[in-house]
Amino acid sequence: MNSTSCLMIPFLVIFLFSFSRVASADRHEDFLQCLESQNFNSISKVIYTPINSSYSSVLQFSIRNSRFNTNATPKPLVIVTALNVAHIQATIRCSEKHGLEIRVRSGGHDYEGLSYVAVGVPFVVIDLINMRTVTVDVANKTAWIQTGATLGEVYYGIAEKSRTLAFPAGVCPTVGAGGHISGGGTSMIMRKYGIAVDHIIDAQLIDVKGRILDRASMGEDLFWAIRGGGGNTFGVVVAWKLELVPVPASVTVFNVTRILTGHDATKLIHRWQYAIEKFDDDLFSRIFIWRANSNQEGKIMIQAAFTSLFLGGVDRLLSLMQESFPELGLVKEDCIEMSWIESTVYSAQFPRNTSLDVLLSRIPGYSTGFFKGKSDFVREPLPEIALEGIWERLNQIDGQLAELQFTAYGGKMDEIAESSTPFPHRAGTLFQIHYAINWDEEGIEAYAKYTSWIRKLYSYMTPYVSKKPRRAYVNYRDLDLGVNNIGNTSYKQASIWGSKYFKNNFDRLVHVKTAVDPANFFRNEQSIPALSSW
Repeated sequence: MNSTSCLMIPFLVIFLFSFSRVASADRHEDFLQCLESQNFNSISKVIYTPINSSYSSVLQFSIRNSRFNTNATPKPLVIVTALNVAHIQATIRCSEKHGLEIRVRSGGHDYEGLSYVAVGVPFVVIDLINMRTVTVDVANKTAWIQTGATLGEVYYGIAEKSRTLAFPAGVCPTVGAGGHISGGGTSMIMRKYGIAVDHIIDAQLIDVKGRILDRASMGEDLFWAIRGGGGNTFGVVVAWKLELVPVPASVTVFNVTRILTGHDATKLIHRWQYAIEKFDDDLFSRIFIWRANSNQEGKIMIQAAFTSLFLGGVDRLLSLMQESFPELGLVKEDCIEMSWIESTVYSAQFPRNTSLDVLLSRIPGYSTGFFKGKSDFVREPLPEIALEGIWERLNQIDGQLAELQFTAYGGKMDEIAESSTPFPHRAGTLFQIHYAINWDEEGIEAYAKYTSWIRKLYSYMTPYVSKKPRRAYVNYRDLDLGVNNIGNTSYKQASIWGSKYFKNNFDRLVHVKTAVDPANFFRNEQSIPALSSW
């Protein structure tokens, strides 16, 4: 290459960058004009662009991971805080016309920020925060919820009408119902009733053509796909119809923490793996695991919190625990009887006697620092040596920054076919592992340090977890598993991550996507590809 060519490169880069910015600005203006020309219910009142003083506060309000709230994070050209279906239809229509991608946000808890971030492409965020009504029909044991409602708002709305009806969904009350249900929605009563998508009986979706479809008009294939196939792939779901489930007037909860030497933690948690196979279906069990600050020099100390919800009274629970897991040493004083709705507050780790109104807050009760998560499914009990290796790796990181959760499966989950919904993690799953690392330090070095740690732990676990494929939970989204190309991607490339989330259901999801969105308009780094878009 001659010197003239070398001199031309910086000029060319500057020219292309400037051209890109001008083109983006023109596209932005054309998009806004398109939206405002729709004149639907004062749509201009719910449009935010970077020149608006409230743009940053609207964007940041539902960001739950500081990894995606930096100066380098790509920002949307426009945020539309839709008030109604017409606003969403207009946004889809204008985005498609002017070549903008769409991200849809209900609660902002996507682990990789895909509900409000797109890399390398101009994009618009549809924020559903204003579409959050919850309408309960006690007589028919159903509820219609808009997808901008949080789980806390859903639970509160149900409890306003009945203290003996519930919905099997997640623990964190600020999680958006739309995204949670789109990915399956595991639950503290799933061993009794299954997960959220097992109790969705209708939905309203806006497709790529702007049509409003319900279960009857969308057809059973699309209805199947949206119940666990991941969000922002098939259209914009604006409402779900829930089938509510009965719960006793009083349930029992406990949260028993043990601080143990590594040796004793290994023995107790190893035993738990065998005990959960005998647990009654009414009993949910999860262990939170951290490294404890050691007060025994030279010994690894582990803190394990055994958390449970039991659909029954304390006396029966104690009897069942004595029979199946006496090693925990559970006593009556460890247990609290309360209503199911009170248990949702307790399980979210709010202090005892916290008002139920906390469920209506969209502000998390924890600090939103930097975070990376991963997941696994375990089909055979982990050997003691595997647990010991986990403790060694926890000991490499500051206590409380890293956390593992072991969540028992079984019960009703074993009875539901893995093809009944896109969520395939059913029979034969002993428990699920959630890996998490949190940090407050800014910068690339901190990011590299902490993500390297969790990736090494994940690699270490390879021999002990599910195989062919190694499975993962799409609601604990993990871009380390693989990503699509910008624009369109191949079936082969997408199946690298898709088979981990969906197993054999991935093929059916691809066929549904091809039928309903052949041009692949609704897409992100881990959206289902359309065959016709290759």
